[in-house]
Amino acid sequence: MLDLLAIIAWYAGGVGVEHIRPVLFPTEVALQQYSDRYLQGIAQQGFPITDQGVWVQTAHQLLIDHQGDRPLPAASITKVATSLAVLANHPADYQFVTRIGTTGTLSNGTLNGDLVVIGGNDPLFVWEEAMAIAQGLNRLGIRRINGNLVIVPPFSMNFYPEPSTAADLFKIALDHQRWPADAQAAYRAHLHGQPRPQLAIAGTTRIQASPPANVTLRLEHRSLPLLEIVRQMNIYSNNDIADTLAKLAGGAATVAQIAAAKAQVPPQEIQLINGSGLGVENRISPRAACGMLFSLQQELAAKNYSLADILPMAGRDGGTLENRQLPAATLIKTGSLWNVSALAGVLPTAKYGTVCFALFNGGGNLWGFRHGQDRYVQHLSQTLQPSQERGAEFQGHAAPPRFGDPQRIQVIAAP
Repeated sequence: MLDLLAIIAWYAGGVGVEHIRPVLFPTEVALQQYSDRYLQGIAQQGFPITDQGVWVQTAHQLLIDHQGDRPLPAASITKVATSLAVLANHPADYQFVTRIGTTGTLSNGTLNGDLVVIGGNDPLFVWEEAMAIAQGLNRLGIRRINGNLVIVPPFSMNFYPEPSTAADLFKIALDHQRWPADAQAAYRAHLHGQPRPQLAIAGTTRIQASPPANVTLRLEHRSLPLLEIVRQMNIYSNNDIADTLAKLAGGAATVAQIAAAKAQVPPQEIQLINGSGLGVENRISPRAACGMLFSLQQELAAKNYSLADILPMAGRDGGTLENRQLPAATLIKTGSLWNVSALAGVLPTAKYGTVCFALFNGGGNLWGFRHGQDRYVQHLSQTLQPSQERGAEFQGHAAPPRFGDPQRIQVIAAP
């Protein structure tokens, strides 16, 4: 390109290349100039330019590159790698299964035995899911447990991975008279109009490695589909979900390996110690972030879904996008540690179609970096002109989630 500009400059009578380029490529020059000012502003605040990364590209053309191939602390951009790895190796409708069993006999609504929960590592087992199980047990005629609550891990609830804490929350969910304010709000939001469950447990809680030998399975609870779990993880940047999904995908090292291969970048550009992004040891290059997003779209399109089905969209979703000023329809993943702020996503443009950007900032200026990132993406959208004809990435196909859906609970055996 520089050789071509030099020839044009020679024909123009020796005009310098720096004077020809803005005439031929005004958009690209405007983007580069804004990027330069963006980085200069960060440097003037005392943050090293070597701790910052910028990458902007279309599907076929690189527009901006500052340390684009350098792995930098990525915070929750790590969850993009986790999303890619788990969806590459599991169907979008994959579900975690939690089984409910009993011991003893039922008489006049009272179970003279134990209630057994055999965990299935469901990372999105929340109030509504436990309430739905309680409703299912009530429909089977069970209203009181004279024995104990037996928990067989892995079992978590409301993102508390400790089985004893999860068990306490589960017991509260079973009886509407014990619901705290947030459980009542969950019921009103997703289960309003359904019977309020009432199931008391007289005994204590026992955590054991395997189910009792005399247990009889009563109910099988299936989680929300994997695609929806991934979406909830990304909207709220939930670390517990991310770490569970990374384990499902084979662990942090496997996630990094899969993500680098899918993004078509060298392995050293994605270095992970977990699936959530907690810790500056999780490092991803800005180039790899965009590579993963484009690869995710390909994976999802093959399953008749899109990035809009798993990423928060500006103007549609809350979560980590609350208080952010980003162009409408931009699909985003945020990342934050005390000394790291990152933003990666795609936006629709009239000039280049779908454009991917990745902004990685290092230094203790979280809110300042966020404001600067928002302004950068706004400028990017304005310069490339917003498009009402949006690509496939922005067309969501997944059905809205239904927390506590009784259709996901199957009766195995009635008492």
